[in-house]
Amino acid sequence: MKKIVDIKLVKFIIVGIVNTVIGMGIMFGLYNLAGCSYWVSSIANYVLTSILSFFLNKYFTFKYQGNLVASAVKFALNIIVCYVIAYGVAKPLAFQILSSASVTIRENIAMLMGMCLFTGLNYLGQRFFSFKE
Repeated sequence: MKKIVDIKLVKFIIVGIVNTVIGMGIMFGLYNLAGCSYWVSSIANYVLTSILSFFLNKYFTFKYQGNLVASAVKFALNIIVCYVIAYGVAKPLAFQILSSASVTIRENIAMLMGMCLFTGLNYLGQRFFSFKE
C-alpha cells in the first residue's frame, strides 16, 4: 500500500496554501464585496482555483506523465465529487451549529468549513484517482 504521508503531501499542502489564499480572495471577495450568492462565490472559487490546482499538482506535486486529457477528466470528476460532498455537508452543518448567528456569518463559516473538508477529500482523490501512479 502506498504511503499517504510523504513528500507529495508536503507539495500538495504548498499548492493548497497558494490555492487557498487565491480562493479565499475570490470567494470571500465575491460574497462580501460584490454581493454574489453563497453558491456563486463558492463555485467561482473552485472553478478558477481548480484550473490552477490541476496544473500545479500535475507537474509539481505528482509529476504525472500520463495522458493530459484523461487526467483532466479524472481531475474534473474528483473536483465535482469533492465539492458536492464538502458543501453538501458544510452548509447544513454550519446552519445547524450556528442557528442563532446571522445568515452572513453562517454562510461565511460554511464556506470555510467546506474548504477544509474539500481539501482533505481532494488530496485523496488526486493522489489515488486523478494522478494515480
